[in-house]
Amino acid sequence: MSTSPHVIDVGVEGFETTVLAKSQETPVLVDFWAPWCGPCKTLGPLLEKLADEFNGGFILAKVDVDKEQQLAGYFQIRSVPTVMLVKGGQIVDGFPGALPEGQVRQFLEHHGIMAMAAESVADAPEFVELALSPEEQVEVARSLALSSPEKPELRLDLIDALLQAGHAKEAEIELDGLPANLATDDRAKCARAQLDFAKALQDAPSEAELTAELAATPGHHRARHQLGVRRLLAGDHASAIDSFLAIMRADRTFGDDLGRKSLIAAFALIDDADLVSRTRKQMAALIF
Repeated sequence: MSTSPHVIDVGVEGFETTVLAKSQETPVLVDFWAPWCGPCKTLGPLLEKLADEFNGGFILAKVDVDKEQQLAGYFQIRSVPTVMLVKGGQIVDGFPGALPEGQVRQFLEHHGIMAMAAESVADAPEFVELALSPEEQVEVARSLALSSPEKPELRLDLIDALLQAGHAKEAEIELDGLPANLATDDRAKCARAQLDFAKALQDAPSEAELTAELAATPGHHRARHQLGVRRLLAGDHASAIDSFLAIMRADRTFGDDLGRKSLIAAFALIDDADLVSRTRKQMAALIF
């Protein structure tokens, strides 16, 4: 039995007050386990360690299914370990089996569960060292999407991870396979715009080469467009917009009005409402 204040053993009696009511204030991770279960012996200590490390960011409630068969039956537990996340009195997510530590951390992060105090992270430098690489984030996102087919929105997380890891082709396949209601989601539109801009940079020169080319030939619209795309994807939105507007001012026929089309596509990637509003006014002035 754990002596941690963040880990509790629960059963039918008191489940409503120790889990459902408590989850109104703090997320509760419910671990359904059994003494004879091998994977439980791996996952259980890991969850307890994380509960201590997160220092109250979530409560770990452990349910021994052998002792609490009524509770296991109520939640239709068919295999152990099975973990459920309860927030606001409702089950919001979960996962079966003993996930590795990196995937459990990703699961918690996905639901906004963080350590309650900064010192808890400072006292555990390994937390930073265990930050997931882009490839690991892809694997975690793929695992969550595959294990929860009833939650197609998790595929948007997978698409984001694929793009961050540079797997544009797989991201495009996932985008093309999204159900209609998600294909028009803002995140899907953003991913589509990222893919289109990434394609525009295939075989493109480096930023330094593009800058030099424009210094020598200011009217080189293709170089200006590629430079704008590079800066857009690097997060320099204002500079990217300047490049696209310059093309629009100079030649509306270039690339079938590529300057204007690039600006419209860029709006899906820019979260600065003021910048977007100002740019729309500048576009309107050039058009009308």
